[in-house]
Amino acid sequence: MDKAVATKVFESLSSGIRLDVWRLLVKAGPDGMVAGELASSLELAANTLSFHLKAMLHAGLLAVEQEGRFLRYRANIGLMVGLIGYLTEECCAGHPEACGLTGPVSTGALPTPPCCDKP
Repeated sequence: MDKAVATKVFESLSSGIRLDVWRLLVKAGPDGMVAGELASSLELAANTLSFHLKAMLHAGLLAVEQEGRFLRYRANIGLMVGLIGYLTEECCAGHPEACGLTGPVSTGALPTPPCCDKP
């Protein structure tokens, strides 16, 4: 991941509504949620939610799939895992054990959980 992508992700998540959407979709896992479910869960008007979903799609945080008349949204867990890796790759001058980090977080190579590998 590069700085431009990381910045775009952070800019997209700088809204309370978008954070709520992200957390709901992470909780939903690979099944995701259709837009109507998201709007109902967050008590948002459809046009307001649509505005926020578009921004999140543009940043790559979400994937969307057409299901008949509905759009199903899923969190792009791989992107977030990459962001965490980007943020921690230089942890403690290359000695992540000094920071209490172990494993792949410090190398930027976190695996995507198998439950979340749908686009």
